[in-house]
Amino acid sequence: MDRIAHCASIIRKGGLVVFPTETVYGIAADFNNPQAMARLRDVKRRDAGKPFSIHIAQKSLLPNYTPIKSPEVYKMIDECWPGPLTVVVPSYEEGRTIGVRIPQHTIALNLVQQSQCTVAAPSANCAGNPAPSFCADALKDLDGLVDIAIDGGEAKFGLASSVVDFTKERPIVLREGPITQSDVDRITQKKLVLFVCTGNSCRSVMAEYLLKNMLKAQSNVEVLSAGTAVYFHTSASSETISVLRKEGIDASRHQSQPINSILLRKADLILVMTRNHRQQVLERVPSVEKRVYQLREFLQERPGYDGDLDIPDPMGKSFDTYEECAGMIKGAVTKLVKLLQ
Repeated sequence: MDRIAHCASIIRKGGLVVFPTETVYGIAADFNNPQAMARLRDVKRRDAGKPFSIHIAQKSLLPNYTPIKSPEVYKMIDECWPGPLTVVVPSYEEGRTIGVRIPQHTIALNLVQQSQCTVAAPSANCAGNPAPSFCADALKDLDGLVDIAIDGGEAKFGLASSVVDFTKERPIVLREGPITQSDVDRITQKKLVLFVCTGNSCRSVMAEYLLKNMLKAQSNVEVLSAGTAVYFHTSASSETISVLRKEGIDASRHQSQPINSILLRKADLILVMTRNHRQQVLERVPSVEKRVYQLREFLQERPGYDGDLDIPDPMGKSFDTYEECAGMIKGAVTKLVKLLQ
């Protein structure tokens, strides 16, 4: 058994492990083991009312610990995790909050993954003492009080993670570390528009690049596209590239991407091509229901409109069909631009 697996087994058995992160050294314990947490509190000499933050291994696990629906927190973690960011979010326990982070340090991340439990991870120092950047500094406080320590050399930052509170109307930095309030504002205040089709090679690509072209001077809106059935990265279809080129737009470097829960949760507006796409999005993340629309809802329909909001897939059809599809999408996107300004 390697040393990280051995340390992970100690955590699962209720032990305490000193370990390195990119910020400072921490103490790992099983968050759901009352005896381990009582021991951790004693070792840290921490007041009973002060909570412990946790480390997780994947961004997609955050909803397991919080019901928060705000796109801002998902924009923040997608930009900064793994990294020196702890987010404070509402927990499922009414009236309480929880701090969550994904460490960037290889040893820390492997330890969390192999522990196979929720890992409480405060800094490896007693209350009132500086958070340690070296294992030896941690053991000055904790030698004999923990079960084992992993020496990973000097912590990269030597500064505790930034703590950002997402329980208020505006995300606020409670403890400034490597990430500042200006960083938080820059990331969270940018709006994200996401277009969704099936293969992310035709309709959603047209919509993405047309909207980007119309918003050239507007830097506070990010535009992306994705597909519900993307299994490997491909370029846009040749017809799509040609149609967009006629608009003076180069989409030759586009690479398809699949929808995922984080991408959907961080989008302020999700625009799908068909009712079926909407259903697929909501099956993945039901909580985004109020942010999902069919793109054609934004189209000023011409006389003779039959009420069908689906934008048909041009894949495999004539170039004229692609041009007709692009025209329909352009009409809807043009109207959308006015709402985003």
